[in-house]
Amino acid sequence: MKSAEEKLYESLSPFELKNKLIDLAEDHTERLMLNAGRGNPNWVATTPREAFFQLGLFAVEETKRAFDLPGLGGSPEGKGAALRFEEFLKRNPAAPGISFLGQAYEYACREIKLNADDFIGEMVDAIMGDHYPTPDRMLRNTTGIVRKYLDQELFNGNPPPGKFELFAVEGGTAAMAYIFNSLVENRLLHRGDRIAIGTPIFTPYIEIPRLNDYDFVELEVKQDENLTWQFPDEEIEKLEDPSVKAFFLINPSNPASVRVSESTLQKIAGLVTTKRKDLIILTDDVYATFVNGFRSLASAAPHNTILVYSYSKYFGATGWRLGVIALHEENVLDRKIALLPEEDRKALHARYEHVELDPDAMKMIERMVADSRSVALHHTAGLSTPQQVMMALFSLFCLVDGKGEYKKATQGIVKKRFRTLYDAVGIAVPDNEYMARYYATIDVPAIAKARYGDEFARFLVERNEPIDFVVRLAEEKSIVLMDGGGFDAPRMSVRVSLANLPDEAYEKIGRGISDLLADYHRRWESDRH
Repeated sequence: MKSAEEKLYESLSPFELKNKLIDLAEDHTERLMLNAGRGNPNWVATTPREAFFQLGLFAVEETKRAFDLPGLGGSPEGKGAALRFEEFLKRNPAAPGISFLGQAYEYACREIKLNADDFIGEMVDAIMGDHYPTPDRMLRNTTGIVRKYLDQELFNGNPPPGKFELFAVEGGTAAMAYIFNSLVENRLLHRGDRIAIGTPIFTPYIEIPRLNDYDFVELEVKQDENLTWQFPDEEIEKLEDPSVKAFFLINPSNPASVRVSESTLQKIAGLVTTKRKDLIILTDDVYATFVNGFRSLASAAPHNTILVYSYSKYFGATGWRLGVIALHEENVLDRKIALLPEEDRKALHARYEHVELDPDAMKMIERMVADSRSVALHHTAGLSTPQQVMMALFSLFCLVDGKGEYKKATQGIVKKRFRTLYDAVGIAVPDNEYMARYYATIDVPAIAKARYGDEFARFLVERNEPIDFVVRLAEEKSIVLMDGGGFDAPRMSVRVSLANLPDEAYEKIGRGISDLLADYHRRWESDRH
C-alpha cells in the first residue's frame, strides 16, 4: 500500500482498517494468515452450556404437563417445579451438565436464599421464551444471582453498602448505546458538554462522543506507559475541573490491559466525596475477571458510577450478547434529575407519563429501560429470557467454583500467550499485579529506540505513516494486528489480542514484529550509505 493510500485509511476506525488489513493478508495464499486483531476468545465455557441444554429438556417436559399434543405443549406451571426438577436430576445422574445443575440449584437456594419453586419456575418459563421478560428490566431470581456474581468478581467479595440495581442488556455494546442515549434524553449531558475519557481506550469510546448525536468535547485523561499504564496523579486531577461533566473509561483497559491501581481508586473516591460530588463516571469492566483481586470504580465511587459488565470475553460468549448495567440505588443521576430546571422536568414528565404513574420519581435505571425501546414500546423492553437463563448459569458456574479453577484456566491461557509473544519479540516480559494480559500493546518505536538507537526511532516515526507498520505486517507477513494509535496508544504501536489464536501463533506474531522492525532498520541503513 502506498503512503497516499495509507493516509486515506488512517481516517478509519481501527476496526474498519482491520478489514483492509485482512484483505492484504489474504492476498498471499502461500502463507497462513494470523489475525490477532479482534478480542473474540477461542475458548468457550462448556459446563454451563451443557447445563443450559439439560435445563431446556426439563423445561420441555414441564410444558407437556399442561397439555401434550403432537408438537405442542403449554405454558409451564411453577408450583411443584422444584420437586420435579430434583427428580429430573436423579433420573439423569450421568448426563453432561447435570452435576453442575444440581450444584447451581443448591447454591441458589442456600446461599442466595431463592425460593426453590420460584427459581425453577422462573428458569423453566424463561428458557422456553414463551413470555415477555417480566419484570422487563431483569427477571427477579436472575437479578439476585447476577448481583451475587458481580459482588464476587467486580467487588472482590466486598461490595459497598447499599444495593446495585441491574438492567440486563444485549451485551456491552447495547449497554453503551442505552447509557449515552439516556444521559442525553434526561438532560444529564448536553451537546457540547466536556467529558473526560481515560486513554488509550477502545475506539468507540473515542468515536461515539464525536458523533452529531452528542457532539461532546473530549478531554483525555492519559495512562502513562512508563508507569505501567497507570494514571498519573496530575491526570486524575483534571477531573477536579467542574466543567468536566463525566469520566468514561475501561477497567482493565483496552488496549493496555491493566486495571486501575488501588491508589487511583482512592484518589477518585476522595474526589467524588469532596470537590466533584456531581461527577458522572462510566466504567466498562468486561475484562475484570482476568485480574485477581479486582475492584471496580463502582466500589470506590458507588453513588457516581454507572457500571457495565459483559459476559462475552470470560465465557467465550460474544454471540450470546449478554451484558448488564448496574446503578446504585442511591446515585448522583437521580439526584441531578430532581434538580433539573422546571422546563426540563416538565419535558421529562411528558416523555415518561404514559409508562409511569409518577414519572417525576422514576429512577434513572428505569428510564434507561424505557428509553431502550423509545419509551412508546416500553412494554416490549428487556433482554430475551433464554439469554437471561444463560447469564444466570454463567454466573452460578463461577459462584459454585470455590477454588476458582475456571478463572485459573482462562487467566493461564492468556498469560502463556503473553509470555510467548514477548519472548518472540525479544523484549522483557512485563509483570505486575494489575495486568489482565487479554491484550498486549507493543510500542514499536520504543523497541526501535532500545534496539537501534534514537536516530532510527525518529526516522521510523517521522518518515512513515502511522499505520505503515501494521500495513506491512499484513502485506509481508500475513499478520493482522490493530493499530495502537487508533486507540490513542503511542503512534505506530500495535495491539495484539491474546485471546483468539492458538498458543503457537503468538511466537510467529512476535517474530514477525521483530523481523519487520529489523527490515525497516536494514532499509534505513542502506539508504544512509
